[in-house]
Amino acid sequence: MLNKIPQYFHNRFRANEAKLHELTYLFWECTQRCNLNCLHCGSDCIADSKVKDMPFEDFIEAILPLKDKFKPNSITVVITGGEPLLRKDLPQCGKTLREHGFRWGIVTNGFSYNPDIHARLLAAGMGAITLSLDGLENSHNWLRNNNNSFNKALQALDLITSSNRLFYDVVTCVNSKNISELPQLLDLLISKNVKAWRLFTISPIGRAVNNDDLQLTSLHLKQLMDFITQSRLDKKIDIKFSCEAYVGKYEKKVRDSYFFCRAGINIASILIDGSISACPNINRKFVQGNIYNDRFLDVWENRFDIMRNRNWTKTGICLNCKDYKNCNGGAMHLWDEKQDCIMTCINDKLKKNY
Repeated sequence: MLNKIPQYFHNRFRANEAKLHELTYLFWECTQRCNLNCLHCGSDCIADSKVKDMPFEDFIEAILPLKDKFKPNSITVVITGGEPLLRKDLPQCGKTLREHGFRWGIVTNGFSYNPDIHARLLAAGMGAITLSLDGLENSHNWLRNNNNSFNKALQALDLITSSNRLFYDVVTCVNSKNISELPQLLDLLISKNVKAWRLFTISPIGRAVNNDDLQLTSLHLKQLMDFITQSRLDKKIDIKFSCEAYVGKYEKKVRDSYFFCRAGINIASILIDGSISACPNINRKFVQGNIYNDRFLDVWENRFDIMRNRNWTKTGICLNCKDYKNCNGGAMHLWDEKQDCIMTCINDKLKKNY
C-alpha cells in the first residue's frame, strides 16, 4: 500500500496540472529543412524541403500576447525543425526572444555546430541546447545516414560542454543497433564531461514505421530499464528515461518523477505552417488551431481538451488495463488520427520479463 500512495498523489497532481494548464515550454518548428537524412525522422525532413521556413515575425507576433498572461521568463521557447541551424537568422531570432523576456534554446543534430555559431548563439542569449548522439560511431552514422555525423556531433559536444552557463543535455534514440553500446556510450559522455543524458525509444512514426531495426524487443526494453536504473544508482551522470511511457515497477527508478505526458498541458508548439499543437511529435490531426487564423493565447486557454482530458484513450489495449490510472493512455505521440494507439504498450512488454 505504501508504494501506491506516492503514485496516487502524483495522479492527483497530474489532474490539477491539466486543469491549470500553465504553459512552460513552447516548441517552434522553424524549418523543415535538414542537413541529414535520418532513418528515424518523424517529420520526414529533407535538405530541399518545399515548405518555406516560417518568418520569425509571424512567430513572435503570435506569442507576444503571452506576456499578458504569463511572466515571459517562465516560458522556454525551444527552437526545433528540421535542423534550426540552417536558418541564417537564428541568432537574431534568439536575441529578439530574449529582448522580450523569453528564455530560449535549440534542438540540434550538431552537424553544422561550429565555434562561430556557438559564440553567436550564446551572445544572443541561448540558455539551453539538446544534442543528439545515437550510439558509437558506426551506429550513430547508420541512424543519421551520414558517415561524418558522429565526428561532427562530438565536435559540437566539445563546444557545448565548454560553456559554464549553458544548460544542455544529450539525447539518444535507443534501437537494436546501439543498445549493446550503452555502457561504452556512457563512458564516452562522462569523459566529455556531459552532465545530463536522456534515452528514448523510437516510435513507429514518419520514416520509422517500417524499419524493424529501430524497434526494441521486450528483452531489449528490460535491458534498457536495468541499465538506466543501475546508472542512476552509480550517480556518475544525470541519466533518465524519456517521458514517453509508463514503465510499471521501473517508475521512479529510471526518471526523477512518475510518468507524465505534458503535451497540451504545459507544452505547446507552433508548427511550420502556423498550426498550433502540443508536442511537435504528435499526430498532426490533433492540431488545435493556426496562428494565421486564431489567437495563440485563445487557443491555449480554450482548446486542447483532447489532451487535458484523456479518458478517450481508455480503449483497445488500454480498456481493461489495471495500470490505466497511472499511465493515462501513455504519451500523446503514440496515438494516431483515428485515436488508436500505434505502439505496443511498453509496460506490457516489460511485464513479460518480470
